[in-house]
Amino acid sequence: MRRLFPVTDQTATTGSGGGPLGAPGEGGDAAEDREWSLDELAEAYAYPQDRPGSPRPWLRANMVSTLDGAAQHDGRSQPISTAADMRIFGTLRGLADVVVVGAETVRLEGYRPARARAEFAARRAAAGQAPAPAVAVVTAGLDLDFSLPLFTSPLVPTLILTGAAAAPDRVAAAEKAGVRVVIAGDGMGVEPARAVQALGALGHTRLLTEGGPRLLGQFVAAGALDELCLTVAPMLTAGDAQRIAGGPSVAVPQRFALASLLEEEGFLFGRYRRP
Repeated sequence: MRRLFPVTDQTATTGSGGGPLGAPGEGGDAAEDREWSLDELAEAYAYPQDRPGSPRPWLRANMVSTLDGAAQHDGRSQPISTAADMRIFGTLRGLADVVVVGAETVRLEGYRPARARAEFAARRAAAGQAPAPAVAVVTAGLDLDFSLPLFTSPLVPTLILTGAAAAPDRVAAAEKAGVRVVIAGDGMGVEPARAVQALGALGHTRLLTEGGPRLLGQFVAAGALDELCLTVAPMLTAGDAQRIAGGPSVAVPQRFALASLLEEEGFLFGRYRRP
C-alpha cells in the first residue's frame, strides 16, 4: 500500500519506493509500496479531534464500488473487495463507537456482532470506548430474527433504531431478546439526523455506517454524512447492481473534499470529508 494524497516531498519524489519509512501523515515515505500495519491504518483513519465543549457525533460511511459504479455483485459486497479493503474495514470498526447498518444489509450480509480485537484494545481503552463497537440496526418494521447471534450474544448490546410508530409487539420481541430500542423518528421510519443525535446522546460520537445503499442515501439526502471512506475496485461488472447510495436525491449535489488517497494493487482507498 502507498499513499498518493496528501502529497509530501517523499510521495512526490519516491514514487517507486525506497528511502526511510516515516509514519503515515507525518511526512514519511508513504509512497513505498508495502503492507501497512493496523496501527498505521488506525492513525491514517483516525476520527477528528473533538472540539471543546460537548462533542458532536461524526458520521463516516465505508463503502466499496467498482469502476462502473456497482456496490455489489450477486447481491453482496464481498466479491468486489480485497484483502487490503478488509483490513481497512476492520480498522474502521476498531475505531468506531457504533456501526450503523440497515436491516436489509443485516439480512443479506449475515451480520454478526463486532468482536474485540487485541490490536485495538489499548487504543479503545485510552479513548474510553467499549472493547468492541455496538451494532445499531436501522429498521422501520423490525422484521429481524432476534434469535441470531447479532442479538443473542454480542459483546456490546445491539441497538435498534426505529420510529415511534413501530409495531409494539416487534419492539417487545426485540427488548425481550436484550436489544435496546432507540426511537429516532415520529412515524414508522427513522429520521437520519435524529438517529445521529440519538446515538450521540448515548455517548456514541464516532459513528460508522456500512450501508446498505438505501441507508447511506438517506444520510446523504438529510445532510447528515460527515465523511465517506470509499474503496474503488479496479473491476467492471455491468448489470443493474445498486450504487453505493440510493433513495432520495439531493436538490444540489454535495461537494466533499479529498482528505487522503491510498493505493494497493490498483484498488484506491479514498477519504472524502464535508468541507
